[in-house]
Amino acid sequence: MRSFVSERREPGELFGPRFSLFADMLAVGLAAAVASLPLVTAPTALAAACAVLRRAIREDRPVTLGEYVAELRAHGLLRCLLAGVTAFAALALVVLDLALAGAGLPGARPVSWALTALAAAGLVLALRAAGDPEAARGWRPALRRAVTRSVADPAGCVLVAAAVGLCAVFLWMLPLLAPLLPGPLAFAITAVELRIEPSSDEG
Repeated sequence: MRSFVSERREPGELFGPRFSLFADMLAVGLAAAVASLPLVTAPTALAAACAVLRRAIREDRPVTLGEYVAELRAHGLLRCLLAGVTAFAALALVVLDLALAGAGLPGARPVSWALTALAAAGLVLALRAAGDPEAARGWRPALRRAVTRSVADPAGCVLVAAAVGLCAVFLWMLPLLAPLLPGPLAFAITAVELRIEPSSDEG
């Protein structure tokens, strides 16, 4: 399996490039958490994190705060707000449907399971769209490409779902990790997408 990061270590460098990438991942996660504070900006904040981590891996260079801010701005305020409002509207609709399904209505259990599966699939598709390198140009095309990639790579969907599950477990075990979790999640999404893309030396 091809490594995303080269093994070379510069003279006098205390830690190798893998540790530098780990530190960048945590820093990007913290920046994404701050950018997500208005809540409706969360999808764009995660997409920007995926974009800068993708470039860091592809080009084997460190991430800068200015690069992350520039990526956020590339999405545009309107697209950022529309993405956030759409995501939270979909979430509210699913929660409402689950509440109605759990109100003792006939067939509530299978409906609840179906809604949960639908919500999980929608979340995975949204996360894969956030990992699209062209997400800043429009969320609709990114979602269409995410659907195409998901059909061609169902294993990737399982990996993204597993990453979400692990983040949820970490958050449950230690809530203080919350500001850092967007970094590992963005890294996992990016790694899933890069594993099916040709490397630069193969292209």
